[in-house]
Amino acid sequence: GAPGENGSRTVEIFSQREDAADDGDTWTRHATGLLSASVPTGGGEHDFTAWPPPGAQPVEADDLYAGLADQGYGYGPAFQGVRAMWRRGEELFAEVALPEEHGKDADRFGIHPALLDAALHVSATDVATVNGDGPRRPFEWNGLVLHAAGASALRVRLVPGETDTLTLEAADETGALVVSADSVVMRALPAEQLARPDGTASANSLFLLDWTEVPSVQEAVPVPVWVPVVSAEDVVELARGAGSGVPAVAVLEAVAAGDGGVDAALGLTSRVLGVVQAWLAVAGLENSRLVVVTRGAVPAGDGVVSDPAGSAVWGLVRAAQAENPDRIVLVDADPAPAAGDGRDAVLAAVTAGDEPQLAVRGAAHFVPRLARVTDDGRVPDGTPVFDAEGTVLVTGGTGSLGALAARHLVSRYGVRHLVLAGRRGPDAEGAQELAAELTGLGAAVEVVACDVSDRAQVEALLAAVPDAHPLRGVIHTAGVLDAGVIGALTPERLARVFAPKVDAVRHLDALTRDLDLDAFVVYSSVSAVFMGAGSGSYAAANAYLDGLMAARRAAGLPGLSLAWGLWEQTSGMAANTDELTRSRMNRRGGLQMMTLTEGMDLFHAALGSPRSLLVPAKLDLRGVRADAAAGGGVPHMLRGLVRTGRRSAQTGTAQDGELLRRLAGLPTADQEKTLVDLVRGQAASVLGHAGPDGVRADTAFKDTGFDSLTSVELRNRLRAATGLKLPATLVFDYPNPQALARHLHTELFPDGGTTGQDVDEERLRRALASLPLARIRAAGLMDALVKLAALDDGTPVTGAFDDADEEMAVAELDVDDLVQLALGDN
Repeated sequence: GAPGENGSRTVEIFSQREDAADDGDTWTRHATGLLSASVPTGGGEHDFTAWPPPGAQPVEADDLYAGLADQGYGYGPAFQGVRAMWRRGEELFAEVALPEEHGKDADRFGIHPALLDAALHVSATDVATVNGDGPRRPFEWNGLVLHAAGASALRVRLVPGETDTLTLEAADETGALVVSADSVVMRALPAEQLARPDGTASANSLFLLDWTEVPSVQEAVPVPVWVPVVSAEDVVELARGAGSGVPAVAVLEAVAAGDGGVDAALGLTSRVLGVVQAWLAVAGLENSRLVVVTRGAVPAGDGVVSDPAGSAVWGLVRAAQAENPDRIVLVDADPAPAAGDGRDAVLAAVTAGDEPQLAVRGAAHFVPRLARVTDDGRVPDGTPVFDAEGTVLVTGGTGSLGALAARHLVSRYGVRHLVLAGRRGPDAEGAQELAAELTGLGAAVEVVACDVSDRAQVEALLAAVPDAHPLRGVIHTAGVLDAGVIGALTPERLARVFAPKVDAVRHLDALTRDLDLDAFVVYSSVSAVFMGAGSGSYAAANAYLDGLMAARRAAGLPGLSLAWGLWEQTSGMAANTDELTRSRMNRRGGLQMMTLTEGMDLFHAALGSPRSLLVPAKLDLRGVRADAAAGGGVPHMLRGLVRTGRRSAQTGTAQDGELLRRLAGLPTADQEKTLVDLVRGQAASVLGHAGPDGVRADTAFKDTGFDSLTSVELRNRLRAATGLKLPATLVFDYPNPQALARHLHTELFPDGGTTGQDVDEERLRRALASLPLARIRAAGLMDALVKLAALDDGTPVTGAFDDADEEMAVAELDVDDLVQLALGDN
């Protein structure tokens, strides 16, 4: 605040979570105060030079922090600063110090916060023992004065005053006063406020997919030249005609025929896969974009999905976009188009903007953005979720996530009748132990062998549910993970992943529509929404689930798809996610692993939501924000959560030509060395190394740890750095950094990239010395040489160009200086 009459100012301290979304979250006010520049003179009442304090009795300090922890207050290592304690009557004394690793930073503070906090720890236990209401924390400071800055250790004296107040004095190790307070008012902090509240993770880790309206493109934007493609053969034929000009846009219609069922979803996705693979593989189309058009595949606008098969296409193409930026655009057209369909306006918007995904509803355009769930759909503890007499079916029930869900259903919701279905049933590893555990918790459990991708087996499974305990809930966790970049996928691989996802959920949906269900929850994946690189088939299958749940909701049926982020697992599908993949997902999308407890808290928070799709995922938005500030950009899907803010100054990129300018001034050998360093540095970043030392120039990429996905990421990074159109097979075509750097050099400098500095200077000196001036004059170089060899006053070197002795004039010059001037080294 502004200075008052006596010069003092009001102070207020606010904070906001560093990983909070940039959406106007409330700031929390932590403190108000009055600050004055005037400091009382003189020392304190106590003489700290005599230490330990005379007449004071030692108090055992070893168990101090264990005792505080028992009361619910766990201090981290930096705050466990009490080294010794004494008591003299009502007076309390303590010796406190910062740990060595923090002590070296003490001079960065007026007083280190951990040191000031530790000064009061003795009183926390003492007052709590008297009052019996838990540890007390400082609430109000009066007359707080800092007498000296930068202390790393303190001698502390505390004197109890009126109820719950203390007087504080603390000195350094010489006895000189450091900090004092006329009074510190302590207030009890209940233990339940110290514990992590139930569902804390869900407050910051539960997201929805928000379709945000954006301004439509202005009519002045020209409509690009475009052609339709239907098959991979069309794409190949288009590329063959590249010599006569390639259109800016090719349009692929991807709308399911018939009712959009299982076969339609697989057939449509397989056809789109073929076209996308051809588009990315053939040469000549690098400057064109493929626009994949679905119709009613996403819940933009009214929230209805009329074509779940098209939803699967969105999952597949999102993965292709993650692997191949700027090559493909997804457009979901209005399910009920008006006359003319607005195709021209949409294509104009595609080429004019940078959005990779767009939905059109009437004249409005929408883009997808992750947003926090702000309305509390959490089911209150103790509220029944499932009918007490009903049965809940868990598919994949003997897998790691299925077993976790089963335990949660029994322990948290009181479910007493469970059917756990899996391919191996009772023969699955751990199935018998799981059934025994759940039985011990009071549930009747049946473990059944069932292939839920087979409709007949699903019918038999549901028919076996007893009438006394009818089916009231479905939790579908089954799935098969199949990692692979888009170029490596096949229709057969798609079918393998679709079976336990698309086929199974379609059967469960159709066969339970007439039942009175409390919940129909399917486990999807964040890869269907974003970060799907390397998991195209899995992303497609899960996106179908997302679309089908939206269709169920629109029909008035329960349906919830949970697009899970990364789980902290040692078994099951998540266990196959290696550290490199996790590192990449964290680095580019901010995904962190959630614990099993956090996951079940998120399940609980999501269960009561009226939405059809939620994304429970632990995001490191701080890291995404830092990457954006460093010039890395923010993924489109996260732009509603993270603003780029001020960008840090960066070195040049391919877009501004800095790399080429830097290379152009170097000899060929140095150009290649610079490119080798570039490749090694980018490869190290992809692999998660701290620096390029972990990637040798002559070591094969495959021996360094590269796979198909990391190879694609390296290609993308080098494409951004060089501006070159590089194939996805780059790392396989040029197997080590040295070979790849030579290829990049050839592409950047088709003429070899030679410069004047590649010439041997000694040979040049000798050649210049042997040249007659007549030849130099005939070549038109005389004026330039005269200017280069001129003295400071502008007159040429004496005798340098004497026509009477032309044959010797050059030899008489200071050739070394002339050569250096000619090469720009002066």
